[in-house]
Amino acid sequence: MTNLAIAMDLGTSGFRAQAMDLNSRKIISTAITTRHPLPGANVIDHLHFALEMGIDVAGSIMIEAINKVLGRLQVPLDRIVRMAVCGNPIQLSLFQRIEIRDLAFAGKRKLESLGVVPPKRDASVLRAVEIPGLMIPGDAEVMIPPAVRHEIGADALAMMIQTGMLDKDETSLTTDYGTNAEMALYHEGRVITGSTAAGPALEGQQITCGMLAMPGAISDLVGTERYDRVIVLDREMMSIDGPLLDLKNGTVIDDALIEPVGITGTGTVAIVHQGIERKLINIPRINTLDAEFRLAPDIIFTEEDFKEAGKAIGSVRAGHITLCQEAGIELEDVTTAYMSGASGTYVDPIKAQRLGMIPPRVKTIYQVGNTSLAMARDLVLDPQKLDMMSDLAKNLRQTHCMFAASKVFEKVYILELSYWTEGMPFSQYQKFLKKYGFPELPTIEWIPEVIRTVQRDIDDLGEFGLKTISDIGQRIQVNIEGCLMCHECVNSCTENALIIWDETDYPAIVLDQSLCNGVACRRCERVCPEKLFRLESFFVG
Repeated sequence: MTNLAIAMDLGTSGFRAQAMDLNSRKIISTAITTRHPLPGANVIDHLHFALEMGIDVAGSIMIEAINKVLGRLQVPLDRIVRMAVCGNPIQLSLFQRIEIRDLAFAGKRKLESLGVVPPKRDASVLRAVEIPGLMIPGDAEVMIPPAVRHEIGADALAMMIQTGMLDKDETSLTTDYGTNAEMALYHEGRVITGSTAAGPALEGQQITCGMLAMPGAISDLVGTERYDRVIVLDREMMSIDGPLLDLKNGTVIDDALIEPVGITGTGTVAIVHQGIERKLINIPRINTLDAEFRLAPDIIFTEEDFKEAGKAIGSVRAGHITLCQEAGIELEDVTTAYMSGASGTYVDPIKAQRLGMIPPRVKTIYQVGNTSLAMARDLVLDPQKLDMMSDLAKNLRQTHCMFAASKVFEKVYILELSYWTEGMPFSQYQKFLKKYGFPELPTIEWIPEVIRTVQRDIDDLGEFGLKTISDIGQRIQVNIEGCLMCHECVNSCTENALIIWDETDYPAIVLDQSLCNGVACRRCERVCPEKLFRLESFFVG
């Protein structure tokens, strides 16, 4: 009888899983979600939600979503004997339902005042029965990789291991370009790690027509002499040609067989680059008639979208500069860059470099795909690699740079915000760097060699291929006595997470938890004229 295993990446923007045959060591199938099941647009929102609603509530929502993913893998779940999950410390803590307050509050005194005893977050192997509600046999192994520090977890370790950067004698930088952009600098045998809250724009979220890297997403723009070819992801997550358009006015010059349905994070980077290249952006303004770009009849990119993208791009460059300062080197000393994750795979690395997301003097850029999922695959096939991850985590705990406490990061990121959102001239940016005692940013003097080690972020989808899950969140109905059916809550929701049913004794409001922006938003509560709407009622009984 064939034994099966599950490899899963619990990402900030969604879950990705693969079923594997342990006898043949082959991938059987792949399933991905279009978003994260918890309310919120980023990992901080997820943490905030869990703190307010309770870790059991957050954990149960995640487990229900994980079970839905397992069900779409098209394999008999009773054959599963092993499962490995990879992700950042917040996601893995919610999965296990362990203490999370140490991830939310900085400072030993604050934690002591709250009575918080931080868990070690070392590597562990549990039985599935210890994860309440997990829909696999109770005696199956569940492998949990270690974290380095509270903001650098198993996904960052995976990034370093899967790229092979630690095995080469060169100054290199690896980055997982996502909502929580993890990065690691390797120089003369020393590794320095960091993580910056880049924001969801790099994954196509909090963008007007944004979406994750899914079929139908705009992943790039390829410029011709006058026009731009829209590049779209097909059903197999491969990049294919979409319409040719005039970016200035949105006119379609040449149709294509595939129509885009939204803009992913890499498409966002491409739009920013092409807008600047064609002088249609005078930072931070878009110089078109409507101050926006139209990529398709129902797809636009606005000035607010540009500013969101700029914040994300700026935070990445600020992180890179900070790591170099910690190592006592300059950006131009970095010779090799590794790009991981969906954004790091589908983005045009030359465009990304010109915007500042890759050091300007690197000679080689590797695009390596979803390293978190790849690490989970390695763990289920070779469980001893968990010990190797533990050893690496222990070594890195001495060289982690917390950007939130770094004066270098603070100063540089303020400059980045001034540049991208306020239009500070780049020459002025350089003067401030010099004033702060930092090296000026070097210019790009050559085109680096680009090596794509994968064709898509999940290179092998398995025999049964890919299943995309859009209905990942729970839809909760609450009857509210006294509701006026004014629809103010529905109209205020920017994510279309609410609908009202009036076919019951009391009007019923239905909320899609995965679409909700969570406790950091609460527009629905604030606009209710009768003050009857309570967000908590949709999550706790």
